[in-house]
Amino acid sequence: EGLEMKIIIIGDGKVGHSLAEHLSQENHDVTIIDKNPEALRKASEALDVMCIQGNGVSTKVMLEAGVKNADLLIAATSSDEMNMVCALTGRKLGAGHTIARIRDPEYADELSVLKTELGLDLVINPEQAAAREIARLLRFPSAADIEHFAKGRIEFVEIAATHDMPIIGIPLKNLAGKYFSNILIGVVKRGNEVIIPNGDFKIATDDRLNIIGRPNDVFAFCKQMGKCTQKIKKVMVVGGGMIAHYLAMNLKLNDIKVKIIEMNRERSIELAEILPDTLVINGDGTDKTLLDSENLSEMDAFIALTGRDEENLISAMMAKQSGVKKVIVKTTRIDNPVLFHDLGVDSVVSPKLITTNYILKYVRGLSNAMGNPAETVYKIVDGEAEVLEFVANKTIKFLNTPLKDLKLLKGIIIGAIARKNDIIIPHGDDMIKQGDNVIVISIDKRITDFNEVIAPVGGF
Repeated sequence: EGLEMKIIIIGDGKVGHSLAEHLSQENHDVTIIDKNPEALRKASEALDVMCIQGNGVSTKVMLEAGVKNADLLIAATSSDEMNMVCALTGRKLGAGHTIARIRDPEYADELSVLKTELGLDLVINPEQAAAREIARLLRFPSAADIEHFAKGRIEFVEIAATHDMPIIGIPLKNLAGKYFSNILIGVVKRGNEVIIPNGDFKIATDDRLNIIGRPNDVFAFCKQMGKCTQKIKKVMVVGGGMIAHYLAMNLKLNDIKVKIIEMNRERSIELAEILPDTLVINGDGTDKTLLDSENLSEMDAFIALTGRDEENLISAMMAKQSGVKKVIVKTTRIDNPVLFHDLGVDSVVSPKLITTNYILKYVRGLSNAMGNPAETVYKIVDGEAEVLEFVANKTIKFLNTPLKDLKLLKGIIIGAIARKNDIIIPHGDDMIKQGDNVIVISIDKRITDFNEVIAPVGGF
């Protein structure tokens, strides 16, 4: 396990709460500061954390929270400016590392300057990150989820198995040469079950397959499966918040036409001014007549981004009924992605989860600075498994040993190895060498150091 750290979180909104939950589960000593007594009451009942009611900017409150000995201060209130001041004060009072949430697009271009000036170790912008994830999903529409590793040289993609795929019902070992030469099916989610498939495993319709390999090999595999046909040209977005703003800027670079439906009249006018190439319509995104008059059925993709999960679901179901192929929904509160998938939503994007993953990865890196910590950590299949990327350094006890001779922990697989310019989908004779980037998939296990993937043997 990594070092236990003392972490102060200012702001107990959705992100603050989610972070406190995950960080306290990883045995860190977490203190939450918030003005709102009700939020704190919930936190202290549900989580093993210390709660202090007060204004996070106040020096007195920070000192009471133990900022002098804090390893990390995370400022995640709803105000960018307040977060900046908190981080600055915290650093001056002795916090080891500081992270601030800064989300206004006005600041987006100045982030690197702000980071230096405020002495921040990390800046998080959940809306920008969510927009990036949506843009990625639109470039590869048949995927429900896409992550990149090894600086983009390895791709991890989730697709749903459909009855027309040529691989349904056949043991994987019989398909090896034909379809799976350069890719690996790492994890399969069937209903609520998460499975690491072996050679005898047969894929069934509606299984969610997590595929790993080079981007072009993954793409070629999906093509063989009849999954990579359409290109996305026209997109309708309901909800003109910050994600929509970042997304429209992002999609403009890919020549995708975007139409935004926004309820609030002032916001519509403001957006139309900021985004001259985007059509902004002032109206209700759950109004079927309006959506139809804006040619919903001709859209290649539909994205629901309002602040209300229920409205997003209603709009999404209308889009599905109108035959839109790719429907993406933002979720704020509903922590049950299975519900969305059951209702026909293709991909679910949760800014809270994206932010939590990003900070967890940073915190794990800090608390394991001594051994061999993960470079990246992603939660996949609705948070039930993790994909980690490690760089094999000289502390690794199993370098240059053929994988077939290693006793990996149950629920762990080595998914891919990136070595200089090669990407290796490993077989039993492959070995891990110093300097390799190694992708590890882990179910039900929290791995914080690369040496932990091997089952402990009597002598160690």
